[in-house]
Amino acid sequence: MRIVIAEDLVLLREGIASLLADDGHEVVAAVGDGDALLAALDHHAPDLAIVDVRMPPTQTDEGVRAALEARRRRPEAAILILSQYVEERYASDLLASGARGIGYLLKDRVADVDDFLGAVGRVAAGGTVIDPEVVAQLLGRRRVDPLSTLTDREREVLGLMAEGHTNGAIVDRLGISHSAVEKHVRKVFGKLGLPESDQHHRRVLAVLTYLGV
Repeated sequence: MRIVIAEDLVLLREGIASLLADDGHEVVAAVGDGDALLAALDHHAPDLAIVDVRMPPTQTDEGVRAALEARRRRPEAAILILSQYVEERYASDLLASGARGIGYLLKDRVADVDDFLGAVGRVAAGGTVIDPEVVAQLLGRRRVDPLSTLTDREREVLGLMAEGHTNGAIVDRLGISHSAVEKHVRKVFGKLGLPESDQHHRRVLAVLTYLGV
């Protein structure tokens, strides 16, 4: 997999690049600001960009703004955002920018190498990965619960979907059959009024509803 990294902290940038290289990926560019990120994406057309929210010159939202611009230019671009803290507005903006290949993780998760590399793979493959802390905070701000018709089990399945787990991973987590998970997913789609269309698109729409985005 060909990857671009945008992170202004040199040690973290090199550490992530080393982890990815050890896992067999090719880091085609490692940059430290939003303009360089956009230039690298245009030049290399990578499979995935890993982007810090806060980068020079103001250390506010340059990274996420560059990621959103990248999605505008190339809607199919896979983006994994890394953030020191949960930034609800940025998480919402990014999740609303498209249905495929989006991730938002806290930087602490990089220390769990297997989970981090798993998230890299899922986002690059077109999946959605959301840090559990982001899920918790976005849920905490919601005033009206649009999911009141879901059963406890359906909510549990949807919560795991929101964290980026595939149906197979949900089977392992809950100890139930594939058919049971598929049934719960279908019921979630039906109760949320999501019409028959692309399966992945409906999955992301369900997650966005769950997060109140």
